Amino acid sequence: MAGASNVSVDSGIFKVDALTGFRRLFYLITPNESSFATTEEVPQYMVEAGPFFLIAIGLEMMIGHLQGNHQMYRVNDSLSSVGAGMFMMLIAGVSKIFFHSVEFAVYIWLHENYRLADLPWDSPWTWLLCFLSVDMGYYWFHRYAHEINFMWAAHQVHHSSEEYNLSTALRQSVLQRYTSWVFYVPIGLLVPPSVAMVHIQFNTLYQFWIHTELINTVGPLEYILNTPSHHRVHHGRNRYCIDKNYAGTLIIWDRMFGTFEAESERVVYGVTHPINSWNPIYIQFCHCIHIWNTLWSTPGFGNKLSVLIKGPGWAPGKPRLGCIEDIPMVKYPEEKYDSRYSLWGDIYVVLHFLLVYIAFEDIASKVMVISPIVALGGILYIILTLTSLGAICDKMSYAPLFEFSRCAIYLILDASMSATFIPILGIGQVSTKALIFRGMFMLSATIWLVEGIRNMNGKKTKAE
Repeated sequence: MAGASNVSVDSGIFKVDALTGFRRLFYLITPNESSFATTEEVPQYMVEAGPFFLIAIGLEMMIGHLQGNHQMYRVNDSLSSVGAGMFMMLIAGVSKIFFHSVEFAVYIWLHENYRLADLPWDSPWTWLLCFLSVDMGYYWFHRYAHEINFMWAAHQVHHSSEEYNLSTALRQSVLQRYTSWVFYVPIGLLVPPSVAMVHIQFNTLYQFWIHTELINTVGPLEYILNTPSHHRVHHGRNRYCIDKNYAGTLIIWDRMFGTFEAESERVVYGVTHPINSWNPIYIQFCHCIHIWNTLWSTPGFGNKLSVLIKGPGWAPGKPRLGCIEDIPMVKYPEEKYDSRYSLWGDIYVVLHFLLVYIAFEDIASKVMVISPIVALGGILYIILTLTSLGAICDKMSYAPLFEFSRCAIYLILDASMSATFIPILGIGQVSTKALIFRGMFMLSATIWLVEGIRNMNGKKTKAE
């Protein structure tokens, strides 16, 4: 019995119809349409959800403006969040190009060799058991991702935004997938891999819609489901929010294990010590750097080990999770990091972000027909672009030269490579789309060359 979701409406960007796409975001699926005999048959639900993420973000933005909240989305923060999601998927893509999915291979190996029972893959009871097991597995993964420092180094990426909107849901870590899978492996003692693969994806998809301030409460469902109100608390840096509400889909786990906290005072979002940067690489790895520096400065092997496996707030002489008194007191509204180049800079980064998204889609759709080296080169160029746009938003002194160089690289590749070798962003092509891209990059390179020269002259004038 292959589910109905195996039949897709492939019309370019949209792989499924609108109703199916949106109800998937709320876990509104049946066992019949989401049960598959093999892992090869399981759709890439996360990839298929991409267009519906963007539509939902657009709707939230529009509703926010109609309600008078014109600061719900900031260009720098929103692009940083969506860019982090792209960064995560790109690194996952690199892993798939050069390595197999070791994480899920362990699950398959365990199920094939040590399963305790042969549960039918097409049974609604197997489906329900897996739903509950994956959700509880996520609870414990999520809890330890906050309570174990080396796991927090990955998970802090998701909490680093000082906004709370649907784009925040896409702010993901490139490292987190290397620890989260461990918490799902025991399910392999009972549940077939194809069933688990479905629910792991839907557990993540469900958590998209709860990243919003537009929904205050969902009534009695607040007692059972993880909701926007519960998850707002989880994203808060107020003291009452710390280490609370780890749920994925069901809030019952927090109620059972003593980590539930209801929303009370207005939540201030972000990490307790704000990152204050739009650099995507720094956002991903800043806590790794912090752990490394702390390891070197902390005396004793036992203490060094504790730096890794105890809470982010731990220090010698303190409890395992640190002291709540060490958390800075905050009260809404708190000033947010909001560095931006200018209005034209915002327009520029949005336009080039759209271009890099097109390149991202190009690579994703052609990854099976282009060489691994070209795919890797395209991925590195996208990461370079995200870094350069972050530098513009951060108003870094090197941003003009960095962005000029990035545009120049595109123009050099366009002039020297054929479209058959690099079929991305119109490189080497003769078409209207290619001419538009070429013109945009030529104009952009000129703008940043002039901007860079003007900045250098300004510095010389100040020095004199």
